[in-house]
Amino acid sequence: MSLEGKNALVTGASRGIGRGCAIELARRGANVALNYRSHTNEAEEVKREIESLGRNAILLQADVCELSAVEEMVARTAEEFGSLDLFVSNAASSDRELMIDADIEGFRRTVDVTMWGAFHGVRSSAQQMVKQGGGGSMVVISSPHAVMAIPTSMAYNMSKAAIDHMSRTAAIELAPHRIRVNIVHPGWIDTPGERKFFTEEQIVEGGKNLPWGRLGQPDEIGKAVAFLLSDDADYMTGGTMTVDGGVGLPWWSNRADGEM
Repeated sequence: MSLEGKNALVTGASRGIGRGCAIELARRGANVALNYRSHTNEAEEVKREIESLGRNAILLQADVCELSAVEEMVARTAEEFGSLDLFVSNAASSDRELMIDADIEGFRRTVDVTMWGAFHGVRSSAQQMVKQGGGGSMVVISSPHAVMAIPTSMAYNMSKAAIDHMSRTAAIELAPHRIRVNIVHPGWIDTPGERKFFTEEQIVEGGKNLPWGRLGQPDEIGKAVAFLLSDDADYMTGGTMTVDGGVGLPWWSNRADGEM
């Protein structure tokens, strides 16, 4: 799973899954461009950690909703590192409220970041990789929300379903250029973003109820992403890797007393 000599761009890389992916790619040998929007101090911490691993890192502050900003950070990555070989679309936004009560601006923001932001990154990265020649690899961080109609998450559910299909379409369109595109569905992962919706106690107790008995860690998603980006996964494109501790299983039916 070596990524030695490769140059990567990760969106939403200052915290959570994005941070886990960026650091794991650096551990595998890649230089990493770190996109973030608002968590500057945390992005700088990730940069320092990557540099402590002997890899190069640059910070790219940009809102992935803006196509021109994404195009600029892709160009800067290629300029700074000499190429863009790997891309991870991770940035996302989410509110939790019933569709009938939803604040439309917040609803649109979720779609803009989670769906359009992913498209902007995949499109801009693909354009750069095609221009360079030599192929490339991308991973789009999606979610079980793409296939599970979880209430109070309509905008997020819609967006994740859309980017799954986007990724598969990109995979077939980019195959002639030897650019692979794969999807990862993380389960319930222990990230700062979860604290927006749950208390520490709810997170701990909720994890115990999952089939694997705990929440996942960002570095576990990072390892899956590193594999998919590596030459070890050369025959994988348009696929979906689920890393969810069994959350997609009918875990509510696995009660000793047989009750739901």
